[in-house]
Formats: sequence, C-alpha cells, structure tokens
Amino acid sequence: MMVYRPGMATNLRLRTDAEQALRREAIRSGRTQQDIIRAAVDRYLGLATEVTPRTELGTLLADGSVRPPRTEFTVVPARVRLDGRLTSLDLLDRADRV
Repeated sequence: MMVYRPGMATNLRLRTDAEQALRREAIRSGRTQQDIIRAAVDRYLGLATEVTPRTELGTLLADGSVRPPRTEFTVVPARVRLDGRLTSLDLLDRADRV
C-alpha cells in the first residue's frame, strides 16, 4: 500500500459538475475527497503502484449490496431511556398501531 507523506499543497478549482461528482464519490466510497484526488493524480501520472484498497462500505456499494446514504452523517442525540417496566418491544407491539 502506498504511504502518503505530506508534500506540495495546492488549490484546485473544479467545475461544478466535477465538484458534485467528487462529493458523491467521497460519500459513496467512504474516502476523503483528498484521497480520491491523490489517487486520480497518481493514476494519471503513472505513479500508482497498486489499486487503492476499498473500504468495506465501498465494496458493498460497488457490488450493489447496499445503496449510498441519502444524507451525510449527522450526530444522533442520546437514546431515550425507558422506565424499568417498559421496553422498546412494548412500544412496537401496541394494539393501536396500524
């Protein structure tokens, strides 16, 4: 696996469609936008020595096992604690549910 060592920093201006595609790919693959751009530059310049390993999520997305998230990750508030007699199954198993 190629190890990233900090080197030249640069600014990159992308067309709107390329920016959106890069964001979608980052979300889909679970990789950072920087990692995707570095890998693309390495491949273009013939510097890539191996295929970049996919994350578990990337593999599942690529083979169609799961669909990409519709929204970006958000922090979930703390779970609600029920009193000692009531369980989540009790809430789901109510007679008034349709």
